[in-house]
Amino acid sequence: MTFQRATIDTLSRALLQPAQASSDFDLNPEVRAVLPATRALREAAVLVPLVERSAGLTVLLTRRSTRLRHHAGQIAFPGGKRDNDDPSLWATALREAEEEIGLSPSHVAPMGVLDRHETVTSFDVEPHVGLVSGAFSVSACEDEVAEIFEVPLAFLLEPGNYQTHGRIWQGHHRQYFAVPYGPYYIWGATARILKGLADRVQGL
Repeated sequence: MTFQRATIDTLSRALLQPAQASSDFDLNPEVRAVLPATRALREAAVLVPLVERSAGLTVLLTRRSTRLRHHAGQIAFPGGKRDNDDPSLWATALREAEEEIGLSPSHVAPMGVLDRHETVTSFDVEPHVGLVSGAFSVSACEDEVAEIFEVPLAFLLEPGNYQTHGRIWQGHHRQYFAVPYGPYYIWGATARILKGLADRVQGL
């Protein structure tokens, strides 16, 4: 597991770098330009769970239920909006992970925070990286999560795996980052957050 410790040490150094904001508008500044000046953002947090496996670290992701009103069927981190009772956004990330995939907070150790990400749906998302270890188990909340899967971290840290795609959104061509992996089309905010992690590691 020495190679895993070296990777964890590299990630820890990368997460010490000063945070920079990212957003769904990074590739589409014209979309932000027409947003109302009074637009209010809602605080949210996601957990970026890094799992220790014998072949190396992986990132645990979910495929959202098709029954959800927003972002149905998309690939996402466990997470959601901050509740009034949450003492911190780290607490929000842990609570949402336990609710969505049954991941006990006792198996998650904080590693650091990635760049806050503003979504087109008016959320200000703080991504928390957590190291998952021990004999943990996960179970999908069927109302929210259709599938739980893992992607090798090494794949997600390779800059060449990130692509720029586009689609028509509200009558306009919108560009976004994507990092497809096998049958999983990882795009939008999830891909942008992962790219932020890859960029930090590359910047060391």
